[in-house]
Amino acid sequence: MKIAQALKQKNIAEYLIYMWQVEDLMRANGCDIDRLKANVIAQYPEEDRPALEEWYANLTDMMRAEGVTERGHLQINRNVVQELTELHGALLASTRYPFYNAAYFKALPFIVELRQKNGHKDEPELETCFEALYGILLLRLQKKEVSPGTARAMEVISSFISLLANYYDKERKGQLKLDD
Repeated sequence: MKIAQALKQKNIAEYLIYMWQVEDLMRANGCDIDRLKANVIAQYPEEDRPALEEWYANLTDMMRAEGVTERGHLQINRNVVQELTELHGALLASTRYPFYNAAYFKALPFIVELRQKNGHKDEPELETCFEALYGILLLRLQKKEVSPGTARAMEVISSFISLLANYYDKERKGQLKLDD
């Protein structure tokens, strides 16, 4: 919970990937608060456990209510993707951010290729980027090899998403000027 709050303030992209991990962690525990208490919450200091239990219980309730106990993402996480997508569109439409446009067009061939491979051609581009980054994270956690081509694609996509997250932070602080 504290990690999520800190990441949301510091880096929205890292926050989203962390929250996707939390969703998977809850699924791995059957969205069962007792299992989460035993397998996850018990690893934390005693004083942090009540707040964590409440947080996980609320999230599991939301997952059940939203029908995402087996796959998909919570609405709070889909809202983040939507906010980032709106900012992405505004940045592309603005003439003030040529470096952002360059980063996007550098990543675009990889995004198109990923969308063709995963069969989700109608999926929002940013969701494709986050799914790819999350997939690489999972591969690395499993100590599986990542091909040089995939590593290169992820480097380009990661740079693009990092730039978007930076602009998101600036917008949140009122430091981003989008109109010409």
